[in-house]
Amino acid sequence: MTTELITLQTGTRATVVGFTGPQGFAWKLRTIGIREGKTLTVVARHPFGGPVVVSVDGRAVTLGRGMARRVLVDVQA
Repeated sequence: MTTELITLQTGTRATVVGFTGPQGFAWKLRTIGIREGKTLTVVARHPFGGPVVVSVDGRAVTLGRGMARRVLVDVQA
């Protein structure tokens, strides 16, 4: 099931399948290790519109909610 990263709950594992938005946005995420085919885990969702923290390749990466809305993932069962 493909969905936006922002919709996932803490502890959920998913595989990145793509991005929405401008080309530069996808390039920026790829430079920090979030690229198609990578598996990530949601570590934290901060309240009150705060950022989403994901773990990719053993590193914690913090994404604003606007960015997390543009990352398309396939949830692992």
